[in-house]
Amino acid sequence: MNSLFLLIKYAFLGLVQGITEPLPISSSGHLVIIEHLLGLHIEGLSFEVLMNFASLLAILYAFREDLYRMTLNGWDYVRHQTPSSKADFYLILYVIAGTIPVGIIGVLFKDQIESFFKGLTVIGFALIITGAALWMIRNLRGYKAEQQLTFKDSLLVGLSQAVALIPGISRSGATIVTSLAIGMNRETAFRFSFLLYLPVSLGGVIMSWSDLFHTANGSQLVVPYIVSFILSMLATYFALRWFKQIVLNGKLGYFTLYCLSMGILVILAAQF
Repeated sequence: MNSLFLLIKYAFLGLVQGITEPLPISSSGHLVIIEHLLGLHIEGLSFEVLMNFASLLAILYAFREDLYRMTLNGWDYVRHQTPSSKADFYLILYVIAGTIPVGIIGVLFKDQIESFFKGLTVIGFALIITGAALWMIRNLRGYKAEQQLTFKDSLLVGLSQAVALIPGISRSGATIVTSLAIGMNRETAFRFSFLLYLPVSLGGVIMSWSDLFHTANGSQLVVPYIVSFILSMLATYFALRWFKQIVLNGKLGYFTLYCLSMGILVILAAQF
């Protein structure tokens, strides 16, 4: 019975991580909320690292054609300066530039940020802020395609990704809100947001990979971790596809009600 409960627990957490990772509702915040409200406790960072890796693989697969095209055209522009390859070459540079702010701030201040902004109350207010931001940009359509982006655009979106180091602030929400606010069209905002996710997530997995080998009761958790990994990967992929249609159809406001309701609920729960 204990083994079955353990399996169900990790399967549930894997699904939650996978569904919430691409959505603008903070996956890390939801894992903390569930652990508190349901009395579930995950020791160490190994589970978080594994779930992040599962989501990373799903998003890599979803963007495989974009990444393949960018790689070929980027290399072609380096070698031959082919005009038709220029846009993808610069898109690679914009992704690199947009990764710099969160890379620097994350390496230097991540521990301080997490220790200062911690607890259910902080997550609750962060969700409310996320919901309000989504409401403010819900009707924006934008005009900038990838060919019209600038380094200033990439740095601004990169800074918003750094803000998402605060627990409860959604990474995808922050980057898409900022992208739309500075004039990107919806498709470009969606694609650029998740292209920025890839190097940051990969870096986080690499830096934390050793935590997987310091797991208490490791042998007991092999099967639950495998089940969680598979469910998280599948849930991330299908949630990402669904979220793309939400963004393209201008329905981000739907998440406002959820974030506001969840934020208020979490703040109230933190008082008891």
